[in-house]
Amino acid sequence: MNINAENVKSQMRKGYLEYCILLIINKKPAYVSDIINELKEAKMIVVEGTLYPLLSRLKNNGILQYEWQESVSGPPRKYYELTESGQAFLSELETGWEELQQAVEHLRIKNEECIMENEE
Repeated sequence: MNINAENVKSQMRKGYLEYCILLIINKKPAYVSDIINELKEAKMIVVEGTLYPLLSRLKNNGILQYEWQESVSGPPRKYYELTESGQAFLSELETGWEELQQAVEHLRIKNEECIMENEE
C-alpha cells in the first residue's frame, strides 16, 4: 500500500487547525504559547513555526487583531483576539464543521449497517 495513514491524518488535522485556533481565541485573547498549550491538551501537536504564519494570515485577512500586553516575565506579549469579521467567520466554520460531522457520521453508520448485513 502506497498511502500512509499518518500522512492522511496529518492533512485532516491541518484542514481543521484554523477552526480549532479560532475556537481557542474566541474564549479570550490568547498568546501564542497559550494557543499551543490548548492544542496540545487536545492532542493536536503544533509548533510555533506553523502557528505564526497562520496567525499572520488571519490577521491580514481581518479575522484576528492583536494587542501588546506587558509581561511580568519578559518582553511584552502579543495577544490575539477575534475581530467582528472573525466572529462571523468562526460562525461560518462552525456551520461547516457541523455539516461535515453529520455527513461523516451518516457515512459511518451506513458503512456499519453494510458490514452487519454482510455478516448475517
